[in-house]
Amino acid sequence: MKLWSGRFKKSTNKLVEEFTSSLLFDHRLYKHDIKGSIAHVKMLNKCKIISPDEAAKIEEGLSEIYGEIEAGKFVFDVADEDIHMAIERALIEKIGPVGGKLHTARSRNDQVSLDIRLYLKDESMLIMELILNLQRELVSLAKNNMNTIIPGYTHLQRAQPILLPHHFMAYVFMLKRDFERLKDCYLRTDVMTLGAGALAGTSFPIDREYVAKKLGFSHVSENSIDSVSDRDFIVEFLSAASIIMVHLSRFCEELIIWSSSEFNFIKLDDAFTTGSSIMPQKKNPDVAELIRGKSGRVFGHLVGLLATLKGLPMAYNRDLQEDKEGLFDAIDTLKLSLETFTGMLKSMKIEKDKMKKAAEGEFANATDVADYLTTKGIPFREAHEITGKMVASCMDKSCYFGDMSLADFKKFSPLFDEDILDVIEVENSVNKKTSFGGTSTKSVKKQIEIAEMILKKEKNWLSRD
Repeated sequence: MKLWSGRFKKSTNKLVEEFTSSLLFDHRLYKHDIKGSIAHVKMLNKCKIISPDEAAKIEEGLSEIYGEIEAGKFVFDVADEDIHMAIERALIEKIGPVGGKLHTARSRNDQVSLDIRLYLKDESMLIMELILNLQRELVSLAKNNMNTIIPGYTHLQRAQPILLPHHFMAYVFMLKRDFERLKDCYLRTDVMTLGAGALAGTSFPIDREYVAKKLGFSHVSENSIDSVSDRDFIVEFLSAASIIMVHLSRFCEELIIWSSSEFNFIKLDDAFTTGSSIMPQKKNPDVAELIRGKSGRVFGHLVGLLATLKGLPMAYNRDLQEDKEGLFDAIDTLKLSLETFTGMLKSMKIEKDKMKKAAEGEFANATDVADYLTTKGIPFREAHEITGKMVASCMDKSCYFGDMSLADFKKFSPLFDEDILDVIEVENSVNKKTSFGGTSTKSVKKQIEIAEMILKKEKNWLSRD
């Protein structure tokens, strides 16, 4: 018999039981459901709504059920509909009718909102730690490759030489914003909604602040209808998760390109690649490709939840059951992607000489030549035109600026002096970019210093009591 069956004259159709049940996926909320229930029963006792003996009996029964689930001994039944009903049914079977008093002054509507918030708070903390791990690995790679020069690209065309650490640090600061977005989302998830009831609150003299303190929430929701009807905190999380996956996907795209024979800038470790079933020579960047592919999966969960929410009237509707599978899958996908990506970076080999050789070709130093002429008093647009003509001439002769003599330079402008031969060296090109945030060694070291301060601050935030 179902716990809500009093009003009904017929048993639920077996197909409907299967269709409406969320137990197959929301069973993962058992820890948070039991944690919330124990805090709730303590509050009922404190407010003299149930007796101390009843509270102790219920709490003991819940603890036993927790142990059974942890040990894999608990039997789940699809007829229970969800994790909340499964635990309550087991509690009543274990301790008798007094178990039914657990549900006093609450509804499954506010209960599920509480469980998801507890769960998402925990998972957000784990994801933020994984972000910090990835940032630390990128900072380590930057420090260990300070003399490595790579062509910087725009439009996937060689643009200007940069330090490889400068490229790595770009992702460190992208991930910084990702961490901050999750932090902001965490603050809006950190709201205790139990006590909202089905939608109108309750006539029992409950103490919601007490429950919030027991469960580690920073504050209590202000409106009972809003408490049970919205899932904007999940939407916000999925949005933040989608942006993280965008950043991982973009980086994966670069690693895929860099590992190709055409670039050969890096070699991915065998442990993070796979082979071909037909071509023995193949070494495929499948991990990077799968992370790139899984980004669309997370985006889909965001769009799916938005579509679910957009037409719902107040307050709770069963459609909201659809908030969980997408959330759970997005969390699992994001955590595995972050962890696997970090391992892939840690084990990859960087081909420094090939990177530098590529940076020296294709006129990546052309802007430096134009800037040189500008320092001699020529307007930049005119300097740009002169340098463009030099590039065209070199292309006709199949040579680069490094192949030109001073006399060759002077054919295009008498303002060229001997020092132009130093200007076109990629090391000098890189280290002249001393503007804050630029690619010079000095600037990149400053970026690393800033990043390490941020990582320390965010680690302290995660470790706070």
